[in-house]
Amino acid sequence: MSGGQKALLAALGVLLVALFAVAVGAGRDDTGNPGDPSGLVERLGRLGGERTAVDPATVRADCAEAGRLVFTGTCVLRVADPGGLRTLVLRSPAPFTVEAPAPGDAEFTVRDEVTPATDGTGAVARIAVDRATDVLLNCPRVGGCAVTVTTS
Repeated sequence: MSGGQKALLAALGVLLVALFAVAVGAGRDDTGNPGDPSGLVERLGRLGGERTAVDPATVRADCAEAGRLVFTGTCVLRVADPGGLRTLVLRSPAPFTVEAPAPGDAEFTVRDEVTPATDGTGAVARIAVDRATDVLLNCPRVGGCAVTVTTS
């Protein structure tokens, strides 16, 4: 290794240590709030563009009643092919569980136990959908669940 390469490597090492020190020193003491992302995260999200929601009219289920999904135990949603990556948004005042295949060529199922937010806005599940998909909902409550397919 030549002298110039050694100097460049040393300078790169010093730069990395300096960047690490600045990052640690500029860090916050709290654990953060996922409902209130930082400005940097918001700007990066805008660069990537907004995903549009799945049209509720393209979602079918045996448990559908008057514009909502009312069920005890389980309910299978059948989402028609959205023609690209979309977000299926499900809202409920009570907790529920959702299982759906991961988008793309991934060969695994994503499962999430959705609970109501502490601010009283209810439980919200956002599922990425890029093809015709079956989504399984499970209600842990004895009295049943009511879930609405929304666009936001």
